[in-house]
Amino acid sequence: MGALARALETFFTGHGMAMATDQAERLAAGRRQRRIDAVPETLRPAVDAFADLMMRSRERARRAGTRPRSDSTVEAALAIMRDLARFLASERGKEDWALTDVHDVEAFLAGSPKARKRRLVVLGQFFRFARSRKIVLVDPSHGLTSRGVSGFTGATLTLDQQRVLFRRWTTDPVVHPHEALLGMLALLHSASSREVKMLQTADLDPRARAARLGDRPHPVPLDPASWAVLERCLAHREAQRTDNPHVMVPRQTKSGRGQASTAYVSHVLDACGFPPRMIRCTRLLDLGNTMDPKLVAAALGMDPEATMIYLADHVDTGRLSNQSKTAGEVTCRT
Repeated sequence: MGALARALETFFTGHGMAMATDQAERLAAGRRQRRIDAVPETLRPAVDAFADLMMRSRERARRAGTRPRSDSTVEAALAIMRDLARFLASERGKEDWALTDVHDVEAFLAGSPKARKRRLVVLGQFFRFARSRKIVLVDPSHGLTSRGVSGFTGATLTLDQQRVLFRRWTTDPVVHPHEALLGMLALLHSASSREVKMLQTADLDPRARAARLGDRPHPVPLDPASWAVLERCLAHREAQRTDNPHVMVPRQTKSGRGQASTAYVSHVLDACGFPPRMIRCTRLLDLGNTMDPKLVAAALGMDPEATMIYLADHVDTGRLSNQSKTAGEVTCRT
């Protein structure tokens, strides 16, 4: 269904002149099927049966007048099972659900600590279903808690990778200005995707070469390399002849005044091969371990607890005194 057909449907159904089509249901069914098809073939039948169970449960909930699962909830559950199946097949070399153990589940949950609680709920539902169908003998998710490790466990960039990205964004004229802007602000100023997409021309101070980012209490002074990238992005915006006040203006928003969509920003750095979160966490990890985390939190407009998780559990030997180094060497020799 195209944009015109959707607009006409909204108009006629809103005025009671026509019945709503099943377009949304057909689209949701297609999204569910794509997630099921992405599961490795040997593990797919169990996920397909689990999807049927969720759909039947939703129909029973509708008839009973209770709260049924939404399409997004079902799709998120199927996406989690797709990711687990891929993890088992590629990382663990297991092609049968019966071979899954608690160590496999724990390793999968550790891959995304922030989604641990949601993932564990879905895994519990699936393995209880699988056990009732004799697909597995035991529930490998039983006994696991939603509380994971409290420290930072994500991936970061090495120094060589940071140098490569810096040269890419400052010297390569082929790189899109939006990629260079988001990458440089994240790499050098720990800017989030939200702060970059909300940045407007009114937030810039050309005389001081500073910019107001998000909820930070003070303008952020930009180094010459970052300011040059910002000017390149402004030139790209000027070439579009748009009245949109934001600095990052994609094609979809140049005729309006809204900010770039989350989907667009999340894919801006696809060409460099690293997600924005990894680049920002690299900078936050460095700041948290070289400065006072409370001062970092105050400068970035964050809660003090948010920067404490980036503290490492070891001390760099280069920061120890000679006496401490000697004691450490003696301990290592012992």
